Amino acid sequence: MKLKTLMTTAMAGFIGLASLGAAHAEDILDKVKAAGILKVGTETAFAPFDFIDAGEHVGLNVDLFAEIGKELGVSIEWVTLPWDGVFPGLESGKFDMVAGPATITNARMERFRFSSPIAEATVALLKKAGDDSITKPEDIAGKAVGSGKATAQLAQVIEFGNTLSSPIEAKEYVSFNEAYADLAAGRVVAVANSFPNIAYVAAQRPETFAVIEPPFGVKTYFGFPGRPEPEYATLMDAIDAALATMKADGRMGTIQKKWFGVEFDTPAKITKAAI
Repeated sequence: MKLKTLMTTAMAGFIGLASLGAAHAEDILDKVKAAGILKVGTETAFAPFDFIDAGEHVGLNVDLFAEIGKELGVSIEWVTLPWDGVFPGLESGKFDMVAGPATITNARMERFRFSSPIAEATVALLKKAGDDSITKPEDIAGKAVGSGKATAQLAQVIEFGNTLSSPIEAKEYVSFNEAYADLAAGRVVAVANSFPNIAYVAAQRPETFAVIEPPFGVKTYFGFPGRPEPEYATLMDAIDAALATMKADGRMGTIQKKWFGVEFDTPAKITKAAI
């Protein structure tokens, strides 16, 4: 009796584990379509991609995901949080994918599956308007430079600073808006961010900020991160298909011009990043 009971218990446990595995491996695209909702995580302090204007969440990502939702036949539910919590939130299942966007790097591609690129992400520097002490990127040597915490932009400006005659003093900020505020107040001499972001900021506030050209970073691209597990593959395939359709029919270019003033020529896929 005891042996039979043990075997029955073991079999029940095996069936339970198998059921748990099957539930875990549920196709995410099917789940999203059944619910009619795609949950997307992002921060809202990364203009012109995601930001708050007059109390409303706006930006290129909002427009792009509205079109992605139409292609998939679902609504978009936004989950907003600080950038350093976005990747952990994705991995813990708080949302289905990330808008961000994030710079596509080789290290990140080992951890996440990225959508096809949606914009260039090459890093450049923003300075105070009228600051003649910085006319080229190398002029930040030995000075305080800000960037976003846990970002590829921060990593690149630190690496660039280490090649200069004097290393920079890197200051990390929870949001780029805080970094821009410190730049305006003179607490840092520059802020490192992707060229599209700082070009937008400088265009919005030309009396306060100016772009230091040329960009110092290597050519990189932004993409939307998702999870790499097999059950997420159909969702990410559908996102890529939606983006390809939007590139082909001109919607992507129209949205880029709206927020950047230019249209970016981006590759269909990144298999090996420049960083």
